[in-house]
Amino acid sequence: MNEANFKKKLMLKIQGGQAPNGTVKVSGAKNAATKLMAAAMLTSDIVTLYNFPTELIDVRYKADFMSKIGVNLSFDDISSVVTINSNNICIPNLDNYEYPIRTTYLLVAAQLNKNGLARIPYPGGCRIGDRKYDLHVMIWEKMGCKVSEKNDYIEINGQLKPAEICFPMATIGGTENALICAAGIDGTTFIRNAYVSPEVYCLIEFLRSIGADISTAGNSFISVTGCKKLRGSSFKIIPDRIEALTWIIFGVLSQGKIIVENVPFDIMEAPLLHLKEAGIDIFQNSTDVYVNNNCLKNKKIQPFEIACGTYPGVISDMQPFYTILGLKAHGISRIYDYRYPDRTSYLSELEKFCPDALKWESGKITINGPSKFIPANAVSTDLRGSMSLVMAALLADGNSTIIDVELALRGYNRLLEKLQGLELRCKIDYC
Repeated sequence: MNEANFKKKLMLKIQGGQAPNGTVKVSGAKNAATKLMAAAMLTSDIVTLYNFPTELIDVRYKADFMSKIGVNLSFDDISSVVTINSNNICIPNLDNYEYPIRTTYLLVAAQLNKNGLARIPYPGGCRIGDRKYDLHVMIWEKMGCKVSEKNDYIEINGQLKPAEICFPMATIGGTENALICAAGIDGTTFIRNAYVSPEVYCLIEFLRSIGADISTAGNSFISVTGCKKLRGSSFKIIPDRIEALTWIIFGVLSQGKIIVENVPFDIMEAPLLHLKEAGIDIFQNSTDVYVNNNCLKNKKIQPFEIACGTYPGVISDMQPFYTILGLKAHGISRIYDYRYPDRTSYLSELEKFCPDALKWESGKITINGPSKFIPANAVSTDLRGSMSLVMAALLADGNSTIIDVELALRGYNRLLEKLQGLELRCKIDYC
């Protein structure tokens, strides 16, 4: 995927009502891969990452910025491998700091270690509304650096030093930033009220592989003894649990025949249990799932109630897929999400496919099923919400269009290729 393509606004045109048939392989986890790209910058030696989702839009944006500060990245799309050489990191002086990625803060530590100065785009690409990066400023200041907010970018000066970081709330992004900052310096840093999700643990394992000494106690305390001279590594990314759940639920709803390969069962126990409680009996071996119309007990999806929270439960990123599952359940289903209570912007677009079936308020979604999907034109609002719109369009008999589908491509590697591999008729055009 070249720059001209990944920076375009896209639409997905779908001929819905088709039964999928075929095999889809779950890619490496987006929420691990993009973090390991930043962590790989800590070492001047070569890092090779396997099972890497090379064609994600978020990956390409981050690679674009990294290349502009002297990092050399080589992508092998066929083998799903990226090789990273960070031996020549320089101080960025860019004409444009607009990058639509949230985790720019992870690019600070390597710049500071090499040059004593870091410049990064504002997380998300712009300064709108309340600051969403206060915890990251706290990390850098606690570790001895000065933070300046410029018009187009954040500038951090100084040398990172070991510290004790205590978060006021459990935070994945803050935990990842503190880990990366601590791993590349001499001394021991303590991180309290951390959040160790599977993707964060993947980051910890990678940092250990390049020479950091990291220990954890439960899911909330981490001790990091770092090292200025870290080594290279060859490391495999874990499969994407959210993508795996997406394909499993789509297979159930579509009544097709899908084999889902590379499923990380060990980190999906609770989400899969909720499917079982909804009357879904999937066929599985150690790595794969087979979904067909025999997976439904009594031939119906049973209504359910789910509360989204932290791992090992159902996380908020999975919420849209249980919402669309509830639209086919026989009865009223409810989803509670008090961690991210206003994650509802996609619902007004999803409702176009199933009028009058959804009601929502802060922290609660009520779903009246079963609903018949009708074709519609919808606009993506966020990554996971966009994918729920794609699923709804595929389930509706007729032609639909999902505008700004590049939001889904931020988190679903080779999405069009995978859909077409399931014998589904769809194509991507520029908006």
